[in-house]
Amino acid sequence: MSQDNKDKELQQWKNRLHDLADKSFQQGIFTFTDFLGLSEQDIFWREEEKLRYAGIHLWGGCENADRVMVRFGSADELGYEMPFPIVCIHIQPLARKFADELSHRDFLGALMNLGIERSILGDIKVGEKQAYLFCMDSMAEFICENLTQVKHTHVKCAITEEYHIVPEEAPMQVIIQVQSLRVDAVLAKVYNMSREKSLELFRTGKVYVDGRLCENNSRQLKAGETVNARGYGKFILTGEPRETRKGKLAVEAAVYR
Repeated sequence: MSQDNKDKELQQWKNRLHDLADKSFQQGIFTFTDFLGLSEQDIFWREEEKLRYAGIHLWGGCENADRVMVRFGSADELGYEMPFPIVCIHIQPLARKFADELSHRDFLGALMNLGIERSILGDIKVGEKQAYLFCMDSMAEFICENLTQVKHTHVKCAITEEYHIVPEEAPMQVIIQVQSLRVDAVLAKVYNMSREKSLELFRTGKVYVDGRLCENNSRQLKAGETVNARGYGKFILTGEPRETRKGKLAVEAAVYR
């Protein structure tokens, strides 16, 4: 996609946010976006101060979701509550014994082959030969009826409310040592890459901190912040740094691949 087309698409998305906020505020109703990826979330956060008047809430169907929807409208102001139009679908093999080992990419590919737009789909939590898919409720019946095969494995789908059994990826806990908490230095250390490779990720717009595009590679990270590096995964600084005897900073990070 050319830069002009990309800029046009981003502007259209920004206009969409403001239209939904205006509609909610003026008509006294709740309005919802589709699921937002990192690029859309970055635009939202850039506009968040201008949208705050309508009342905003983000949710992806489960805690710590990577893909989320925005709801405009305040229950206190409107006098009623409206849940997010998100459901969870359990996808599992018909015969687990003969099922393939299936990845996130396998499940997403099978869904895309049904002609479903990515914006309709939230997170896909993959467990052992199965997955839990968060999606817009308007597409749930279609998915349950038409998603019958993932890779070479025949599957069945059913809406579930058993969110507590959705598999949570266990992060790898690592302790790294850096000269400072500059985001480029921490990222390079976490993923064992060169400084030049780390800087390339910033130059190509592939690094996000707490859902916001990070263009300042010298930005100082704080405990609790989440860094997403497209193509690598994400990590969260889980503790305050401590100084080592050699004058470096040792800090713990939870790394999700």
